[in-house]
This record gives sequence, structure tokens and C-alpha cells, in this order.
Amino acid sequence: MAETFLLEVVTPERLVLQEQVEEMSAPGALGEFGVLPGHTPFFTILRPGPVTYRRGRERHQLAVSCGFAEVGPDKVVLLAETAELAHEIDLRRAEARVRETEEQIREMSVADPTYEAVRGSLEKALARLQVLRGRE
Repeated sequence: MAETFLLEVVTPERLVLQEQVEEMSAPGALGEFGVLPGHTPFFTILRPGPVTYRRGRERHQLAVSCGFAEVGPDKVVLLAETAELAHEIDLRRAEARVRETEEQIREMSVADPTYEAVRGSLEKALARLQVLRGRE
């Protein structure tokens, strides 16, 4: 069997995932980052987006919102405000949320104090759709 590391995805409400995986990628502050077993340790901000991980030939995805990632040589911990496995995401709700937040943003000014929060909501909603489309 190939070398693996432990991937944990945690939210304030629950432990979403705890699996031995061979590789993973996630959306970080400076763009997407990938991890293989034995990776150099680092800590980064987690952005809303899809997290992809592989066990053997199986590729899986989940959607995360903002948070933090702690990477070590044998363990990666993603601490996110929210995280949803692909099978937990409802397509109709996800599409409706994208439409709602896009409409809100169209009506806002960048100077609006809530603009960044709404933009973050849109990024999260789009990540949920990306994960669902990755399953098709």
C-alpha cells in the first residue's frame, strides 16, 4: 500500500472527516495547495472552495468555508467554519444560494461594510456547486 497521512476536517459542530489519504488539495490564502505524505509543515488560511483527496484510486471532494489549515508530515487538519461532504449538499439549495448572493452583490457597492461577507458567502456557495459537479 502507498504511503498515507491522516486528513482531518473539523468544524465547530462536528468532525466531518478523519481518513488516511494518499494526497489532498485545498484552497489556501495564496491559491490551491497540495499535500503528499511527508510534506514540510506549514500553517495557512483556508479559503472557501473544494477540498479534494485521494484514497487508492478513489477521488473524493468536500466543500469548505473559511478557516485554517495545519499541515504536517503525517497529518493535515483543516479547521473550517463549515464543511460539507458531496453527498450532504442539496443541488437545488446550492443553486438558489448562488443566485441569491449574486443578486445581492450586483446591488452592492464594494464600499458597503457587508460586501466582503456577502462575497465570502458567494465563494462558499460556488464551492458547493463545484463539489457537486465534480461528482457527476
